Amino acid sequence: MHVALIGASGHAGSRILQELSDRGHAVTAIARNPDKIAKLPGVTAKAGDVFDQAGLTRLLEGHDTVISAVHFVASDPRILIDAVKASGAKRYLVVGGAGSLEVAPGVALVTTPDFPDAYKPEALAGGRFLELLRAEKELDWTFLSPSALFEPGRRTGKFRLGGDQLLVGEHGSRISFEDYAVALVDEIERPVHSRQRFTVGY
Repeated sequence: MHVALIGASGHAGSRILQELSDRGHAVTAIARNPDKIAKLPGVTAKAGDVFDQAGLTRLLEGHDTVISAVHFVASDPRILIDAVKASGAKRYLVVGGAGSLEVAPGVALVTTPDFPDAYKPEALAGGRFLELLRAEKELDWTFLSPSALFEPGRRTGKFRLGGDQLLVGEHGSRISFEDYAVALVDEIERPVHSRQRFTVGY
């Protein structure tokens, strides 16, 4: 499969890139600074600006699937969505956030008293991105939210999937970047959550 990955040098993006490469996909890895992109089999590094819609569209053309793994506060969801649509890519997967997940019916994690103030702008922007996708009539999108604690760890391949509710296990709500990447690439290879948000956690 030909996959374009925007934000390929970041914490989540670099693990997704590794997973795609390990599974034999051809990947165009896009970042502001392509020198920071890992040199892996099947990977072509390209410089890209998430605010340059025309340039981004050209980079995305010819790909089956586009993944964006960029910070919500450092990008414009409308530009990303419109670039994917203009490129002709069939699917769009977004590395989401946990803030918009529900901890009780109608109660988003970001609105709870203990949610860290430092993460609120990113979480709220992620929620707005999800709302835009849900209103999208043309695009085949998927938004994958991690658990509350999203951090470096091990690739175990053992995790749970959920819908709009925050997953909490015996060690709290957490997922490694590595296992998140497994869940995302699984979804690319065997689509189950078309035009849906889902979540992954232990």
